[in-house]
Amino acid sequence: MFFSRPLQSLVRRKGYGTNQLLQDGSHPRRYYDIRVWRNADAAARAAADGEIEDLLGRLAKNLQATLLVDVAWAVEIGLTSAGPWQERREVRDRRTGPTRIADAGREEGNRRGGLDRRMAFRRATEPAPLDIVEAARLARERAHAGYSNFKVGAALETADGRIVTGCNVENATYGLTMCAERIAVFKAVSEGHRAFKRIAIAADTDRPTTPCGACRQVLWEFGGNLEVILADLTSVKARHQLKDLLPHPFDALFLE
Repeated sequence: MFFSRPLQSLVRRKGYGTNQLLQDGSHPRRYYDIRVWRNADAAARAAADGEIEDLLGRLAKNLQATLLVDVAWAVEIGLTSAGPWQERREVRDRRTGPTRIADAGREEGNRRGGLDRRMAFRRATEPAPLDIVEAARLARERAHAGYSNFKVGAALETADGRIVTGCNVENATYGLTMCAERIAVFKAVSEGHRAFKRIAIAADTDRPTTPCGACRQVLWEFGGNLEVILADLTSVKARHQLKDLLPHPFDALFLE
């Protein structure tokens, strides 16, 4: 049960994608092992990786897991578009089995190593924070950019530390195309968030890809002078405060 964090770190360090163990808020004893692969090749390499196989084996000794492969489910919620590599893993607390319905009679405090395993289990499954730049890169892979082939991903951090992502979505009528930054903002606002700290933008370009004018205006409306992180597929290229990218913004003060 203590191997979920090393697994998350290993998947990210080797560039396969991301891995998080998340608790279902409506079912406190149900967990999901969420994996978002960078692409089909990364998923295939991860499947053959001996280190990952070893960690999964050690994790299986502590948790009962049922593997669910559901391509439609993963695409529906926007986890990835990498084809048949999506996985959803339902991890159940083994105390829910019939052998733990009643107290087995173990004396209080007589637990292995002096630790209450139930408390340790809950601590071990808290999801590791997702790196905001990596989140933007992963969002970029879901871009609908069949006309320009210019894919952009954005990851917006809310005031309470959550990360909401967006990608550019093109339309045959180019005027209806929507940028990744505005999609991230609109998605976050629609989910009830109203304050933001920073945004990361990822694109496959030699020089930093800055937000367009419309996106800068929308970001100012909801985020004010937030930090703007510009990255390519391997590194962070630049950091700006929004006031430097939009020095004379129009906002609610003009309407008072």
